[in-house]
Amino acid sequence: DKLKNLLELLPEHDLPEDLKSKHCKRCVVVGSGGILHGSELGHLLNQFDIVIRLNDAPVQGYTDHVGNKTTIRMTYPEGAPLSEHEYPPASLFVAVLFKSVDFNWLQAIVKNETL
Repeated sequence: DKLKNLLELLPEHDLPEDLKSKHCKRCVVVGSGGILHGSELGHLLNQFDIVIRLNDAPVQGYTDHVGNKTTIRMTYPEGAPLSEHEYPPASLFVAVLFKSVDFNWLQAIVKNETL
């Protein structure tokens, strides 16, 4: 019921046009485990058509190893950037909701309420 009520609050949206028009020929998912530290693979990761980053792993300061391109950032609400300036303008943020408190978080955002 909570999910159904929340979905009714959300406006219908599609993917941003620049993302819809991309032909995903080569995609890469970059995790946040630190395995890329020291790899110097940043230039290679930046060459992928779509770069999906998981969680809130830092990019700045590590671009030689993890690249600097982010097409989609997926994270749990607690990993969401706190400031609008932390969201790269050309990327899509995807909140992964699965706990009851996650749905409360999204509802507070949609209704502009304090959680």
